[in-house]
Amino acid sequence: MKNSIYVGVVLCLLVMPTAQGKSFEEDVIPTSAGDLKITLVGHGTLMFTFNDRVIHVDPFSGVADYSELPKADLILVTHEHGDHLDLEVIEMIKKDGTQLVLTKTCSEKASGGKVMANGDVETIAGIRIEAIPAYNFEQPFHPKGVGNGYVITFGDKRVYVAGDTENTPEMKGLKDIDVAFLPMNLPYTMTPEMVADAAKAFQPKILYPYHFGSTDTDELLALMKDEKGIEVRIRDMK
Repeated sequence: MKNSIYVGVVLCLLVMPTAQGKSFEEDVIPTSAGDLKITLVGHGTLMFTFNDRVIHVDPFSGVADYSELPKADLILVTHEHGDHLDLEVIEMIKKDGTQLVLTKTCSEKASGGKVMANGDVETIAGIRIEAIPAYNFEQPFHPKGVGNGYVITFGDKRVYVAGDTENTPEMKGLKDIDVAFLPMNLPYTMTPEMVADAAKAFQPKILYPYHFGSTDTDELLALMKDEKGIEVRIRDMK
């Protein structure tokens, strides 16, 4: 599934094949310190490759066979739900020197990681990471103060992976975001209208809806069609 509106950034769409025949879409973002390769694994799961370092975000066995994917230099976990915190996969992709970043609640299930609370900023494995609050306003699924999104800096590019959240004031107050991954599936995260509201507030250069299940991504494209300066990229992230 490939679609986008407004082409303002160099796009290189690749495909990463695996031995079992499954392939993942890959986008390449030029940065001041080399290319950032984004592997769009599926659901809420991403993999970044940057300067020979591999960063897995919310690795989950439900979307990939991790025996076929590279080991991690850095693993980021947004919250403790099983489709984001997969302990078996984390152990599978660890190697000597792998750094694990997680929330306090996740640390009660997974050992050996660096706990980041909302608002924390750390440089880990040479990469600057900012923990952004991720929560629902009224729904009970993601209470405030528990989950993280992450802003990850690659050279001169800032990439925001929101985790499971609604269009919070903290999200809408972000600045200088080049690439944003925003979840879009009720009742757990956001409607297309909420995603559009957030994106129009903090103005990422590239917007990927992700973790969107059966939500109609065309609704988001329609809401964003007149928004100049934001490229919406639709990838297979159900």
